[in-house]
Amino acid sequence: MHDARAEAMAQAALVYWGKAAGPPRLIKNRENVVFEARLEGGAHVALRLHRPGYQSRAAVEVELRWCAALAEAGFPAPAPVAARNGRLTAMVDRSVVSCVVWLDGAPIGAGDEALGPDAGAVRAEAEALGALVARLHGVTDGLDMAGFARKPWDAEGLLGARPRWGRFWENPSLSGEERDALLAAREMARERIAGAVDYGPIHADILRENVLRGPAGLSLIDFDDCGPGYRLYDLASCIIQGIGDPLLPDFVEGLLAGYRGGRDLPEDQAALLPVFVALRAFASAGWIISRGGADDPRLRGYAERALVMARALQEGRAPWERPIA
Repeated sequence: MHDARAEAMAQAALVYWGKAAGPPRLIKNRENVVFEARLEGGAHVALRLHRPGYQSRAAVEVELRWCAALAEAGFPAPAPVAARNGRLTAMVDRSVVSCVVWLDGAPIGAGDEALGPDAGAVRAEAEALGALVARLHGVTDGLDMAGFARKPWDAEGLLGARPRWGRFWENPSLSGEERDALLAAREMARERIAGAVDYGPIHADILRENVLRGPAGLSLIDFDDCGPGYRLYDLASCIIQGIGDPLLPDFVEGLLAGYRGGRDLPEDQAALLPVFVALRAFASAGWIISRGGADDPRLRGYAERALVMARALQEGRAPWERPIA
């Protein structure tokens, strides 16, 4: 969506929430278009124009109700702001629109950035992130999630004939041999994830740009992909951007230490984590097919990362294992 059209839609959407104190400020124009705005009365919000066709209006409202319950329970997630008619969403053209409370902070990183120059600092931040994810899962276990009707991140959603983010083995940058390697890894992964036992509501996209560092610590935003799924997939999403980084072993050690400080993670379950990192790599290789043009370097980049994880899966190793001295 062009920025000018998005800005016009945001202005129209704000009417549902009342007069704005000023024009909305464009923050990002990616999957969803996000604006910063202040509503009449001083409420500071993030206004989102949701990607048409990705989530239904009902599914967005399920997401928002989970965020409301998390925020009410004290978890640092963006609480929804209801429109003047009491609904959590509105419609502008074909787009679902929502408002959530603005959370102060800056992303802890981005996909193209190194994890950091200092192993100690990387581990410390990873511990804080692991603790945040454990808290998300733990708080959710104490909520009534009976109405959590969202598309699942289960075996079918990750590895079925029509995975949620696309048929990754059909990434056009793959050679025939590479495609066969991904298909073989897909079958191996399907067998392995049958041993994962912790399943429930997950964020499903805990990338560094979705974790904010603010005055009160870390907070989690952008629940757009949430759904029922394997809890290990949330940890895998934390790890995926660090594949190939020399400090990834320190990051994973910190992440697991932080998670285990707040939630049980038996060794037999932790041993499945490389499988779920492979699944996240596969998902990204499928996601880019419908979003990147033929000359988009991410098309090949995500395919190569998926192949790295496929080889690691077939060799029975984690890509963050430290070399034996």
